[in-house]
Amino acid sequence: MIQEFIIRLCVAGVLGGLIGFEREFRSKEAGLRTHFLVALGSALFMLISQYGFAALQDGGRFDASRVAAQVVSGIGFIGAGIIIFQKNSVRGLTTAAGLWVTSAIGMACGGGMYIVAGFTTVLVMLVLEITHRLPILGEKSVALTFSADNREAFQRVADALKEQHVRVWSYSINQEADSTLTVNLDIKIRQANYLATIIDMLHNSPDVRLISIVS
Repeated sequence: MIQEFIIRLCVAGVLGGLIGFEREFRSKEAGLRTHFLVALGSALFMLISQYGFAALQDGGRFDASRVAAQVVSGIGFIGAGIIIFQKNSVRGLTTAAGLWVTSAIGMACGGGMYIVAGFTTVLVMLVLEITHRLPILGEKSVALTFSADNREAFQRVADALKEQHVRVWSYSINQEADSTLTVNLDIKIRQANYLATIIDMLHNSPDVRLISIVS
């Protein structure tokens, strides 16, 4: 029995780590370690729920699913910490949903449902990879920060974004002590090579300097 428990925990960790590797490769908020721990912890809670209170089940009424049920609600606290709402833009929803599914995969492994857990992992990986390679399925939110020598330079960047069919969702401009402007843009873009497009566009403006790009 102990050997079976160890196998279930190992399978849960491996499957959760696969999803976490994909998320870390995309530089998302939660990566390999987080997904590994979520899957492993969920599997362990499932084992505790099934076998940890076996001695009490003979003495009266006992619901073995209550411990496992708390995992579903408890994982919401981790997901809520990943989701960020800033300047009318929501980030981290996909990563939070990935943790939620990873928890379910871990619970399936803890229950010995290896085929279901493996199929779900493959399905998650396929969807994440396909939607990443086909950005036409949805707009990508990007936070762009750059400095400009004057407002005319900022306007040229805005015009260039419009020519590339990039929507500016929100922006803020701060004037520094040296009279330069620090511009923060939240944009919506559908292009697959959006990083190269943005970098080339800014490099073509000598009075504009890129600070950061966060997707």
